[in-house]
Amino acid sequence: MTAPLVTILDDEPAIRAMLSDALEEAGFRTMGFGRATEFEAALKTATPDVCLVDLSLPDRDGLTLVHRLALEQGATVIIISGRAQVQDRVTGLELGADDYIIKPFDPAEVVARIRARLRRDKPVQQAGNLARFNGWTAHFDSYTLEDSEGVQTPFSHAEGEVLRLFLDRPKRLISRAVMQEILGGTAGESFDRAMDVRISRLRTKLREDPKNPRLIKTIYGAGYIFLGDVHWG
Repeated sequence: MTAPLVTILDDEPAIRAMLSDALEEAGFRTMGFGRATEFEAALKTATPDVCLVDLSLPDRDGLTLVHRLALEQGATVIIISGRAQVQDRVTGLELGADDYIIKPFDPAEVVARIRARLRRDKPVQQAGNLARFNGWTAHFDSYTLEDSEGVQTPFSHAEGEVLRLFLDRPKRLISRAVMQEILGGTAGESFDRAMDVRISRLRTKLREDPKNPRLIKTIYGAGYIFLGDVHWG
């Protein structure tokens, strides 16, 4: 089983080390970065489940980065910042962050909030950790997709939430409203864009034709439908 990956973006080495120690002791994998450019370069090959982001970065505006992460990466984004004003918190959440933690903080609280976010809003129908469909096997315990030849492709926790939603409801129309209700988040442009990104990434990993996907169909103005034959267990 692959542990969830948490990236830590903070320009203070002591905070990165403190968070990394606490998270790894709790069973998470971690990657730490002091600059946004290093973090963004790592995202080309890494697929984090949770991104911890400080707003006061030496080379990038943290709020802009949070907004981009929420729209493009599909991971859970938690802001950790010394900015305690209500407006800063409201702005961060409106731009797509899932949570906002104010410095100074107890590392145990950060671990607890991450666990809560990863537990939250999973589809009610937990049929199991392995599903087979159309030559693919989805391993939800290790966050991997396996093709008919045994080649494995990792997917993030956020992508897995959407995939399980589809696999739990094959050949049924799933509206945006239903996705928002089950997966959580605030309805609006940020949620819609985040869903679009996660679905696009899933289609890529399932090697779908972007112009004519076979499995995840968009029903314009209505939602999505998954056309595969799914077998759990």
